[in-house]
Amino acid sequence: MSELITAELVDLDLSAATKDAAARSLAERMVAAHRVTDLDGFLADVAAREAQMPTGLDGGIGIPHCRSEHVAAPTLAFGRSAAGIDFGAADGPADLVFLIAAPAGADDDHLTILSGLARRLMDPEFTASLRAGTDPAAVAALIRGEAPAEERAAEEKEEEGTAPEAETAEAAGSVPFRIVAVTSCPTGIAHTYMAAESLAAAGRAEGVEVTVETQGSGGFKKLDPAVIAAADAVIWAHDVEVREKTRFRGKPLVDVGVKAGINRPAELIAEARRKAERGEIAAVSEAGRGKDSGDGDADRSGADHAHFGVRLRTYLMSGVSYMVPFVAAGGLLIALSFAIGGYEIASAKSVADHFVWGEADSWAALLNQIGSAAFAFLVPVLAGYIAYGMADRPALVPGFVGGSIALTVNAGFLGGLVAGLLAGAVVMAIQRVPVHATLRGIMPVLVIPLIASAVVGFLMFIVVGKPIASLQNALTDWLNGLSGSNAVILGVVLGLMMCFDMGGPLNKVAYAFAVGGLADPTDGSLKVMAAVMAAGMVPPLAMALATTVRKKLFTKTERENGRAAWVLGASFITEGAIPFAAADPLRVIPSVMAGGAVTGALSMAFGATLRAPHGGVFVVPLIGEPFLYLLAIAAGTLVATALVVLLKGARRAAPDAAGEAGAAGSDDSRVPVAA
Repeated sequence: MSELITAELVDLDLSAATKDAAARSLAERMVAAHRVTDLDGFLADVAAREAQMPTGLDGGIGIPHCRSEHVAAPTLAFGRSAAGIDFGAADGPADLVFLIAAPAGADDDHLTILSGLARRLMDPEFTASLRAGTDPAAVAALIRGEAPAEERAAEEKEEEGTAPEAETAEAAGSVPFRIVAVTSCPTGIAHTYMAAESLAAAGRAEGVEVTVETQGSGGFKKLDPAVIAAADAVIWAHDVEVREKTRFRGKPLVDVGVKAGINRPAELIAEARRKAERGEIAAVSEAGRGKDSGDGDADRSGADHAHFGVRLRTYLMSGVSYMVPFVAAGGLLIALSFAIGGYEIASAKSVADHFVWGEADSWAALLNQIGSAAFAFLVPVLAGYIAYGMADRPALVPGFVGGSIALTVNAGFLGGLVAGLLAGAVVMAIQRVPVHATLRGIMPVLVIPLIASAVVGFLMFIVVGKPIASLQNALTDWLNGLSGSNAVILGVVLGLMMCFDMGGPLNKVAYAFAVGGLADPTDGSLKVMAAVMAAGMVPPLAMALATTVRKKLFTKTERENGRAAWVLGASFITEGAIPFAAADPLRVIPSVMAGGAVTGALSMAFGATLRAPHGGVFVVPLIGEPFLYLLAIAAGTLVATALVVLLKGARRAAPDAAGEAGAAGSDDSRVPVAA
């Protein structure tokens, strides 16, 4: 295993003024050491990680880090800044900057080394030595953990002297307060382990026994159930969902963000003790945070404190994501049945009673009826998993029941959305009602599903079902009645939404609207699905074509990404254009939006239809008006390509012109001097 850091990866006079410049300076050292294969690609991954959450820590430390396919070997670069660099820490700029680079498939051994560094950053003596070091080789050795022999001997002696103290305390009958903790962060390389070490160190200082489970990239080793059972309280310091939460059920719980675990561990331990003394028991479920643990922690950056609109979109997309496989399987089977037996096959008799092995129509009818069976689950699955996203497993039953009732009262896709939200809200309300300890065991499996199903059923049948059915019918009539300019305008809007953020919220809203229409397919909803998929294919195809026809306008990495974008675009993976948009958003995004708008408009104008929610060119034989559909995609791709080439060419020409003007000016300015 190669050394994680060497002298050439240490810069004791880092002159960068911004975090981006600091990352670039340290990354250039990694490239020179042949540890990073693509500077721009790696920096894009670092920036994407930084966008998730600032990597500055109290104490003057910045730890930009990421896993990237552009990293050849796990690597650490260190820079020391005299002026300080803002990495978003609450106490000000960082003078110690660590750039951590891990390969996309990094093994546990290397990640253990990275976690070890993260823990050592909690040691004031370690950071003081880094600030005092004058030799890059010595600093690199210090970071690698190669302490002088006398220091290692002193540490071993200290460990030998402290180990018996805990045994003596237990032998004397003095059992310490026990806490089990879970730490995790989005990348799982640094914050995860720093929070773990911070909590453990604070526990030692307070005389509290703290056992931590790190759910990071270096693996997930579960705490011993006996240790959890013996614990007096639980601390979760996390920015991603804790895995297997129900192991900690029945304990006082402090639930905060990972940076709180790093910055104020003593406060968290004190809060855990107070909750244990008051007998506060958290109601832990596999979805969401423990309800009795909210302490208004400002360090949390997850969805728990997100704006209501963000959380609502998360719930809806949870339902849509579970619904899509049913749409894909059912839609493709039905489309194949039409391709074999024609549209009249939908009215064929049941194949359970009438099936002839040698007849194509029998096989077409079989495919149609299997696909129709899959389609019958769409709305119940949508409602059930919207509710699940809101309130976990107890909400599945009322969600599915509400979705089924939506079909019964002809409320369709919109009814499923409302039923899922109602089911989740009702279950969440019931979960807030305090119950006796003897009832807690049967609440999630009996009481909650029973009461919630009855309430949701009443609301869907009696209160909201019929109004929603009327709205659904109006929407269906509107889609079916779209023609001429109205259809084209809708196509333009959908095309713009699909291409604006390429997999982001607007893209997902447009896609969810189209997929929802497949739950109750009509001619209008099938046209919408076709327009959405066609527009979504344009951005990667346009960038692939642009990198082919004007290679000089793109970097080597972009040209390589362009070759992959052909396949991604053909497969309807809009995200294939994101690397180009991230590198040059002001030119790429408007260009692909224009191309998407053209494609969406043409698809709607041509009357192309699509029953499958995915597949790209691979489902073209199942598309209504396939040749015109492909023409719409080609037209939008050409428009986007032409615009991006024009805009990038203008950008390149401007500096050249400025350079020529500057050169001419220099020549003119030298004439008077010579005279």
